[in-house]
Order: sequence, then C-alpha cells, then structure tokens
Amino acid sequence: MAILSTGPIENNAVSGGRPTKQVTIRLVSRAVADAVSVSVQGYVLSTTRTLYVSELISIAPNEAVTRNYFADVDAFEFEFGVSNERVGEVGISVWGKDASGQLVDAHRVVEHEKTVKDL
Repeated sequence: MAILSTGPIENNAVSGGRPTKQVTIRLVSRAVADAVSVSVQGYVLSTTRTLYVSELISIAPNEAVTRNYFADVDAFEFEFGVSNERVGEVGISVWGKDASGQLVDAHRVVEHEKTVKDL
C-alpha cells in the first residue's frame, strides 16, 4: 500500500484567529473500470499526533469526490492510503479554507506536492 501525506501543516493563530478553519479534500478517480478505495486519515499535531478523521472512501471510475473536515487547530496532517497498483489512478488535492470559505493559499497541497511512502 502507498501512503500519500500532506506532511505537517502549521495553522498557528494570526491576529487572534487561525487562517484555516476547514480542510477540503478532493479525490478524483482516473480508473476506467473498477472503483478505487482511498483511506483518509487526519491528525491533529500537538505534543502528540492524534487521529481525528478516519474514513474509507470508494470512488467510482471517472468520479470526483469532495470531503470537508474541521481544521481549526494549531497543526494538522492528512494521510491517504491507496493500493500500489491503483495509486496512479487517483488524484488528490487538499485545500485549507478560512471562516468565510475562501481558500488559504499557504494551506493547499496539490497532487505533485504530496510525500509518498510505500508500505
């Protein structure tokens, strides 16, 4: 299984509030025939790494799926598990959003910026 990671994302308060309040994750299947399963795990990072999101998402061929998660914490990280054979068939992007739903450029991770770890 390949694990794709955003790496740690710092979200410290600026002028009394954190820049990112919500994370939007977009998953796109490029598969031609079969559904692709992606494991999504989100962690709050402080003195410990605490799991707060755990979801298995099945994506039909040529389907795009969007999920929104809470992110009003000082630091967070998301990991995505995909089978090695299917990792090339899934596109993943992660976008931080502020309280009004606007994108936070500093908290975006697009497909070519994720770290890949083989397990």
